[in-house]
Amino acid sequence: MYFAICAAVFLAAYLLNTTIITVFYHRGLAHNAVELRPGARRFASRYGIWLTGLDAKGWVCMHRKHHAHSDTPEDPHSPVHYGFLGVLLGQLKSYERTLVGLARAQSEYADEVADLEFDISWLNRQGLWYLPYLLHFVIAVAIAVPTGMWALGACYFLGMMSHPIEGWIVNSLGHAVGHRNFDTPDNSRNNHLAAWLILGEGYQNNHHRYPASAKFSYQPWELDLGFGVATILEKVGLLEIQHGLLIPSPPATSRGLAHD
Repeated sequence: MYFAICAAVFLAAYLLNTTIITVFYHRGLAHNAVELRPGARRFASRYGIWLTGLDAKGWVCMHRKHHAHSDTPEDPHSPVHYGFLGVLLGQLKSYERTLVGLARAQSEYADEVADLEFDISWLNRQGLWYLPYLLHFVIAVAIAVPTGMWALGACYFLGMMSHPIEGWIVNSLGHAVGHRNFDTPDNSRNNHLAAWLILGEGYQNNHHRYPASAKFSYQPWELDLGFGVATILEKVGLLEIQHGLLIPSPPATSRGLAHD
């Protein structure tokens, strides 16, 4: 029973964290593949950082740079240049440079997100970026100390603050290991493991071919759970999927073949 409770807490925290990143930040703010309702947009821009540890504007800026320079030396987190393991540290350094550039209104960064009506979080402007991590650490300790359930507290914290590992898995595996449905000019791949773990994010090749699509899966056997979450959020009125921009279904004669 204890194991089941720990697993449930981790999954709930992880799903909340990952939903904010993949649906609100990525498919919403970065690509406008889903149109966030005003309340959901304000929530993501103001409070998303408290649930993920990631600044909404900073994340979007770095991600757009990734698409503009995918797998080139200017890519902020490509395994082609950082190496498979180096992506873990490289993405964090790139994120820090992005926040500094935005805080200083450097055009290299500001121009990437000129369409966003909000600024980077006050937490980053005041050098208090660590507060979300501290908050969830305190919550984890508050769970563990009175109950003695240290594993439960750890599962909560790891689920809420898992973004460095999520990003590393997607950015490394998704641009190094897997199949390609499309002949894109970068090294993007479709990696099932990364996709299953991180709500469809591992289907990088599909996504780089159709970045404006809210659905990342293409072949019938590819599973994009993030699109399923977005569909649920659409039904409850938090967003609207841009259905006219969805990735097309593959022709029956070309399934499994890379094409343009």
